[in-house]
Amino acid sequence: MPDPDLSLLVQAALSAGQVADKFVGKTAKRWDKPDGGGPVTEADLAVNAFLEDTLRSARPDYGWLSEESADTDDRLRHDRVFVVDPIDGTRSFAEGSRTWAHALAIVENGMSVAGVVYLPQRDLMYTAAIGKGAFLNKDLIQVSSQSDLNAGEMLVTRPNLNPKFWQAAVPTFRRAYRPSLAYRMGLVAQGRFDGLLTFRPAWEWDIAAGDIILREAGARCTDRSGQDLRFNNPHPALNGVVAANASLHSATLAAMQTTT
Repeated sequence: MPDPDLSLLVQAALSAGQVADKFVGKTAKRWDKPDGGGPVTEADLAVNAFLEDTLRSARPDYGWLSEESADTDDRLRHDRVFVVDPIDGTRSFAEGSRTWAHALAIVENGMSVAGVVYLPQRDLMYTAAIGKGAFLNKDLIQVSSQSDLNAGEMLVTRPNLNPKFWQAAVPTFRRAYRPSLAYRMGLVAQGRFDGLLTFRPAWEWDIAAGDIILREAGARCTDRSGQDLRFNNPHPALNGVVAANASLHSATLAAMQTTT
């Protein structure tokens, strides 16, 4: 039987894609958030307004956390919370690229239990609900079996290769990058890449959907200290992300410098 919350997220994501597609990235109005918060466009706000209205109308007893909504502590009083990034990869969207995503998750008592990462311009939809597996466009997916960190291909930003982050020499894995963190998590879940890591603090709305997709695809997904990701925190940011199959995840943590 389909998970009703996941079905809700899927339909909302599909419709959000239609909202976003009304805007042309390079011509959409764009401005920078205060305090170095990054860019935002009129498309981000339009998608956010649509999702908040649609999802909260369908589940009025759920809390709400979104990159583009003013945050309040009301969500902390709810067992289930929507965690949403209306457009993950806003800079990419504004540049006219196709590599941006809608990232929608439902968190229950701190754990991500349903998630969708949808790239409408690439016709890619990653979905997962707890105990039901992970899928890409309705095909079951799983993480790669690579266990050798030095032989793997990892999604990593260049600053993470600074020697200060590693116990000894920087691993010799092949490095790749995609501008949307949610998309990177989906790519690892489907086995296209062997793992990902970021040492920077990660906003919950960037990773909550990808977390359940990765876990259901067989990955170990934690923060940089190896702690399971927990969501709906008073300050909605986590201590980086490390994701791969269990063996490669352990090898990555062992190679990392934990005191940085």
